[in-house]
Amino acid sequence: MAMALRCFRHLPSLLYRSSLAMVRGLPQAPAGCPALLLDGCRQRVHQMLLSRQLATKKAKGKGQTQARVNISAALVEDIINLEETNEDMQAVVEALKEDFSRNFSVRTSPGALDHIIVVTKDGKFPLNQLGQISQKSPQLIIVNMTDFPESTAAATKAIRESGMNLNPEVDGTIIRVPIPKVTREHRESLAKLAKQSTNKSKEALRKVRSKSLNQVKKFKSKVSEDTIWLLEKQIQQMADGAAAEMDKLLAAKTKELLG
Repeated sequence: MAMALRCFRHLPSLLYRSSLAMVRGLPQAPAGCPALLLDGCRQRVHQMLLSRQLATKKAKGKGQTQARVNISAALVEDIINLEETNEDMQAVVEALKEDFSRNFSVRTSPGALDHIIVVTKDGKFPLNQLGQISQKSPQLIIVNMTDFPESTAAATKAIRESGMNLNPEVDGTIIRVPIPKVTREHRESLAKLAKQSTNKSKEALRKVRSKSLNQVKKFKSKVSEDTIWLLEKQIQQMADGAAAEMDKLLAAKTKELLG
């Protein structure tokens, strides 16, 4: 019993050096501790270290902010790949950013037409792979379909139905795309569409979150309840962060459109 007490008296010092433990292994216990007791000490230190490194539980009481969870991916790599989860969520954000840049501008440029998808008998192709796009003047874009004349009608239809308020005119294999005057009504329409696009992106984000949470739940019978709670919290924080980025993008785009 005396020897056990001597070993446990050193537990605080073991925890004090816990920042090095994850890299170099747990600190050495005092000489003379039996192997079985030493193993018990080490297991307890590891459990306490894991709890400290992952996070504290939800703060209680009014006026207190909720603690952030910051789980080391290496500690839970057998359960879920947190880096991959974060990358999937950020990919949704980047897709929304690209959508805003490509489709929600008050000024139509040749580049805005590049990725309009044209449906042909041979498949679906971006417009810039079928025609040469150039800006003749600030009020006119030209699409030259000489290389694929048989796709002229399909390209014209795709431009008209792109949602960009364009009314193309055909002259042989040349498609003329007049740039409409930017009206207040058009700006408001774009802002509304931008919000709809953001909502769709948030739905895609929720699917990534749900997939990750379901992956974690598969390990409920294999790991502690606290670990599961902390992982779910971490995934939710990732999703909340990505959603906040989307809200900022939408706010900036709405301001740009409506002035």
